[in-house]
Parts: sequence; C-alpha cells; structure tokens
Amino acid sequence: MATAEQIKSLIRSYASEDREHFFAVALQVAAHEAKQGHATLAHEIRELIDGERRARSHALKVVPFPKSFSGLVLSETPAIPRSALVMDADMTPRVDRIIHEYYQRNKLKSHGLEHRRKVLLAGPPGTGKTLTAKVLAHELHLPLHIIQVDRLVTKFMGETSAKLRQIFELMGQEHGVYFFDEFDAIGGERTADNDVGEMRRVLNAFLQFIEQDQSDSLIVAATNNPKLLDHALFRRFDDVLHYHNPTEVERRQLMQGVLGTFVGARFGWKSILSVSKGLSHAEIDHACKDAIKTAILSDQDKINTSQLVKTLTNRRLVYPVRL
Repeated sequence: MATAEQIKSLIRSYASEDREHFFAVALQVAAHEAKQGHATLAHEIRELIDGERRARSHALKVVPFPKSFSGLVLSETPAIPRSALVMDADMTPRVDRIIHEYYQRNKLKSHGLEHRRKVLLAGPPGTGKTLTAKVLAHELHLPLHIIQVDRLVTKFMGETSAKLRQIFELMGQEHGVYFFDEFDAIGGERTADNDVGEMRRVLNAFLQFIEQDQSDSLIVAATNNPKLLDHALFRRFDDVLHYHNPTEVERRQLMQGVLGTFVGARFGWKSILSVSKGLSHAEIDHACKDAIKTAILSDQDKINTSQLVKTLTNRRLVYPVRL
C-alpha cells in the first residue's frame, strides 16, 4: 500500500489543485506496488491516470473565434494553480495583486479606479511568462486566448492593424485573458534602423487600441528582450514584471515541488544545485520529469543524486554554447 508520505503528498496536491503532481505521486504508488509484486494493481493505477489525462486533454474548452483567426488564436482553459509559480519573493505579491484587484474590480470602479489588467512580462525564455498567463487564467476562472503574434503580422498593408482591431473588439465580447506572446514582433522600437513604415503603423494602432480598451479582459504581453520594445509601450501597461533564471533557493524549491516524494533520503543538493546553475525554470522542470520517468520505468520509487545530475546535465547539452 501507499506510504504515509505518499498519502500526505496526494492530499496536498489535491488540495492545491496541482493535478500533475497528484498524477506523479500516484504513478509513484503504482511503481511501489509493482515492486511489491502487485502488478495488476500497478497496471490499473496507471490506466486510471492515463484515462484521466486523455479525458482532460479532450475537455479543454475552446472558445470559437472567427475563421479568419484560424491558427492565429489558440484558446484553452488552463488548470495550473497559483502554487505552481516559483518566482522571486518580490514578484509573488505583484502577481497576487493582479488576482486580488480583479476580484475587487467593482469596488475599485465605484471609486473611479481600474483594476490591474494590462500587464507586460519580460525576461529570458523558460522563466515562467507563459506559465504566469496560464495561472492568471486559472485563478480568475477565465479562458486563455494566446495570440500568435508572429502569425498576426502579414505582408499586406493594413491587414495586421485590421486583425488587431478585431482582437480588441473581441475582448469586450469574449471575457478572458488575452496573451500576446513574442510581443517584440509588433512592439519594437519605432526608431529602429531596420523598421518599415507598416510596422510603425501597426505599433501605433496597438498603442491606440490598448489605450482605448475599456473591457474587463486581461491583456498580458510577453517579451524575451524588453530593450527591443518601444518606450511608449511601458506606460500603457499597469504593471511590468521582470523574470530571470531561478536563484539557488528557487531552484531547490522548484525541484522539490516537481519531484515530490521521489526525492531520496540522501539527496546531494550541493552538487544538484551546482549543475543546475544557469538553467531556466522550464529546463529544470523538464530535467526533473525526465528523472521521474527514468525511476518509474525502472520500478523505483526514489530518485538518486546521480540520476538527477545526469538529466540536468543533458538539458545543458541541448545548447551548443552556454554562458
């Protein structure tokens, strides 16, 4: 049967709505049962988890958009709780404030104030910008509409601005979180040497639309390089959150959260934290899940230090040059 730690971990992950962690611990229970010779029970647990994951993937709510937006807007209803975010201590209350002000928006409006709903997320890839947008959508019980900015920009004069106008009009009709990923594509500095007249018009149109928008929808934009953005954009946003690769404390917190009860009794945190230095949140998450999969397939209920060091090292080798 499941150990006391596994049972407690299952309850904690259920209470925090962290389904992936719940599934990971359940798979650990299956591995434990298989090791005890209870192959049928282990198989049944894995089948239940696989079935639930398939059902959830088919149950994602897709909000219909005009046919002209096919491939331009990806819509989903995320199930990622606030507890999944691992970030700087100064950033945490700022995300919480966005959520709190949304639920108190009517109170703010009664005093002539608007809640925080235009947010710019800036930082390197894999540091939690998209995850933040998904968490906001989940915590606010809103659908997430991801605008594929690279597909928004077309070669035909005026077409990009027209599509932007349609999206902003939909914000008033379809209440949700609108996430402009790769925002650099339309938000670049207007005085850039390689700029063209059409892109200046697109940026001017965006500035106008975001200034005039009065909907309750959240507008979230993400950029990997804020230095590329036009300075006029920053004052249009209610808040700008700067992301970075995780610190040593954040790396340990992130790995403990992903690994759960797979963490061995004698875990060499010193060497693990050393090899993980410079990796992003996403890379560490991938490495931890690779280590979990290795343990499960080997019918192990714990991960040792060398296994995690290996998967973390493999994530570093993905890149030809690493700073």
